[in-house]
Amino acid sequence: MENTSFVEKSHTVDTAFLSLNPSTLEVIGKVTNTSVEEIEAKIEKAKKAQKLWSARPDEERKEILLKVAEALQNNSKYLAEWITREQGKPLSGPGANFEMQACVGWTQVPASLDLPEEIVFEDETRKDILYRNPIGIVAAIAPWNWPLMIAIWQIIPSLRMGNAVIIKPSEYTTFCSLEMIKVINTVLPEDILQVVTGRGEVGAYLTGHPEIGKIMFTGSIATGKKVIEASVKNMARLTLECGGNDAGIIVPELDVVKHVENLFWGAFLNMGQTCACLKRLYVHEDDYEKVMNALAEYSSHIPMGNGAEETNVLGPIQNKMQYDKIQDLIRDSENIGADFRYKGQKPDLEGYFIPITLVGNVDNGDRIVDEEQFGPVLPIIKYKTLEEAIIKANDSENGLGASVWSDDPEQAQKVAEQLEAGTVWINQHGAIHPFVPFGGAKQSGYGVEFGIEGLKAVTVPKVISIKK
Repeated sequence: MENTSFVEKSHTVDTAFLSLNPSTLEVIGKVTNTSVEEIEAKIEKAKKAQKLWSARPDEERKEILLKVAEALQNNSKYLAEWITREQGKPLSGPGANFEMQACVGWTQVPASLDLPEEIVFEDETRKDILYRNPIGIVAAIAPWNWPLMIAIWQIIPSLRMGNAVIIKPSEYTTFCSLEMIKVINTVLPEDILQVVTGRGEVGAYLTGHPEIGKIMFTGSIATGKKVIEASVKNMARLTLECGGNDAGIIVPELDVVKHVENLFWGAFLNMGQTCACLKRLYVHEDDYEKVMNALAEYSSHIPMGNGAEETNVLGPIQNKMQYDKIQDLIRDSENIGADFRYKGQKPDLEGYFIPITLVGNVDNGDRIVDEEQFGPVLPIIKYKTLEEAIIKANDSENGLGASVWSDDPEQAQKVAEQLEAGTVWINQHGAIHPFVPFGGAKQSGYGVEFGIEGLKAVTVPKVISIKK
């Protein structure tokens, strides 16, 4: 497969670009596109390394990955500082140090799990045994919002099951990703984990390569569809997590003050730059003022600024492209007369800062509701009946996550069963766990990650059927 435009550029044009600190706009370094020749060479190395890696005993691979977890733990402070510098999330709160602890945990869990052969059928005439074999080379396309944690989700299960991995980090968070891969590769055998860098055309060439057997992708629906198109060339298996426009429904008469902290972080974790963040909140018309006031009060006490300063727990938008998109949605909401009930104080810094913003007097059909804002702006939509709220919550092309907020467990369960999403949380949002399968419905993608199901997703099932 050849991406002609990329092939031409790789020979003729300097396609380097700058990586910036989103809090200060200082230049971190220059990112270059890995050339076609380099990609081809890495794939050849991966083919050889994968054969040796998959031939190792399963217990040996587990032991090596546990040593990777130790290396990540030992370098967590250093890597967290890189995350803050390049991605922007603060060191404090549920930020960069939090992300590094997730990297450690999501390495330890796959290393602790077993996926043995399984006798799926046996009688007096035959015996059928299901094995799980490596796929070969996995192409991993990682995003910029949780650059190291999501990379770990892609890398570690793939290695655990005997595959080689070639990862392309986001062009916006290249350097922190490279630093983590350096740490991991102090433990791993040579060439079993490699990296390519650059813009989307690098990822396109990699994912369409005939030697790629599996693609793991986290990003937008539009790019996810391009990944699907690339896989037509090589029939690669796919795990796609294409974002969400997650809805939450507050059931009438909720004790909002009791739940306000979880509501806030469900919406504004990582400045709302999380696929499984709460991005549309449906509230009964009688509870609208109560919910608005509680969220505004809580928001007013959360400090925002340069994440390198320990006092801050909210940071900037990671890049100008996303910053401009959010500002455009805010302007559109202003033009339609939305109720900007709360807008926090923007730090006096040059970076891509947008304060926490609560937007009311909007509804399905308005851009701020229908489009995934992926930022610190939460639309709060009134409803008259729970049936109406459920219909509006499901009225989206996305289906990654959803949540129900209620002090009545039975009622919450009934509402949750009617929501169209890969995960529905009750009285929490975005609470993922390394043992629990995670994936989307509708256009939020397909395939799952985490736990035993995540390990199965990076294998080829093989049945040996024995006649007795």
